[in-house]
Amino acid sequence: MNSKTDFITPEEKFINRRAFMRNSLFASVAMAFSQIAWAESLKSKINYSQAKKNLGFSQLLKTDTLTSEEIATSYNNFYEFSLEKDGVKSNTEKWNLLTDSWRVEVSGLAEKAKTYSLDDLISLAGGQVEERIYRFRCVEAWSMVVPWIGFSLADLVKNLKPKKEAKYIKFYSMSDSKIMPNISKLPQYPWPYTEGLTLEEALNPLTLMATGMYQKALPKQNGAPLRLIVPWKYGFKSIKSIVKIEFTDKQPSTLWQDLAPDEYGFYANVNPEVSHPRWSQATERILDKGFFPKRKPTLLYNGYEKEVAYLYKNLDLKKNY
Repeated sequence: MNSKTDFITPEEKFINRRAFMRNSLFASVAMAFSQIAWAESLKSKINYSQAKKNLGFSQLLKTDTLTSEEIATSYNNFYEFSLEKDGVKSNTEKWNLLTDSWRVEVSGLAEKAKTYSLDDLISLAGGQVEERIYRFRCVEAWSMVVPWIGFSLADLVKNLKPKKEAKYIKFYSMSDSKIMPNISKLPQYPWPYTEGLTLEEALNPLTLMATGMYQKALPKQNGAPLRLIVPWKYGFKSIKSIVKIEFTDKQPSTLWQDLAPDEYGFYANVNPEVSHPRWSQATERILDKGFFPKRKPTLLYNGYEKEVAYLYKNLDLKKNY
């Protein structure tokens, strides 16, 4: 060191650093207030009188145990952030999610195709969200029972006014390599994550657009601020962090279909009689805090056969897996 001034940060660098710290603090505070405001907004929209009338609700109470919030928010598949289920939560902590600035583009064969805020979408679907407790079955043969908060996709679709040519809906996840580390690390994946439903599936009363779970706003690791829940299909169909909804007349391509078409079909209905090429789907592991894993028989359509079987009455479920 030549002089005592060698220990002192140059004025320009000090000012820049102070501005960076101030801006970072402002961003953190803005994110926190945004999350609190969104959570309070969700609470004001929850219709608990409707929640008790949900399809499958009484059947669920007789046969299933609610998965703990700790497990459901810590055991996550979100490959954009991590390939490890217990790594997703920590990797999403760096994501400064501002729910009030989230936008969803609606495109394709719909009369009301434009870009919407989350509140706009809720308003289009009737203005309220409700709680629904659903089974959740992963293609990897594990299962949860989760209390979701959300709104009916059917109500949203009807008010977006699809054109008569529309036969399918394609969904797109957020894809940002600056936030999601695996987008750059896994260039062989056809990002963004995409999924699709037939229009009839989207109009089924069970199909939900989730904005929360466990009476709270949806955590980032679970697909905040908006995800799809299709309880009779394997979990990979329930696409997370949706930024685009496209109405189309052709069956859409999806990420897992593009990657491994022999393993992940377009329909992906829960079916104990159709094994995955690498494992059986006859039973499922129940996620709980027990030391020894419990298994139970898997139900066709995840137990929602009465509500959805009509959608596939002329479909070969083994060919159209």
